[in-house]
Amino acid sequence: MENNIPEEEMKVELNLDDGSTVMCEVITILEVNGKEYIALLPEGQEDEEDQDVWFYEYSENPDDPNEEPELVYIEDDDVYDAVCDAFDEFLDDCEYDED
Repeated sequence: MENNIPEEEMKVELNLDDGSTVMCEVITILEVNGKEYIALLPEGQEDEEDQDVWFYEYSENPDDPNEEPELVYIEDDDVYDAVCDAFDEFLDDCEYDED
């Protein structure tokens, strides 16, 4: 049975190194090599062709579910590439589900 209730859009506010903040829509959370990563879409990107997706390592405190999750910048190029590949697979699955 299909659920017709729209999913609640989840958003997160990121504090950038330059002191500014950016509101981002959470696209998905991916598991890659035993760790979780979050895919974010910054608001204000009108041109769908050039939308940037930001990836961060994601972790929650299992002892306190009310604590804000921790987002960590991915510095390792190999890890970043693996997360990008997992995101591409996620997008392919979404397209397959739509067909």
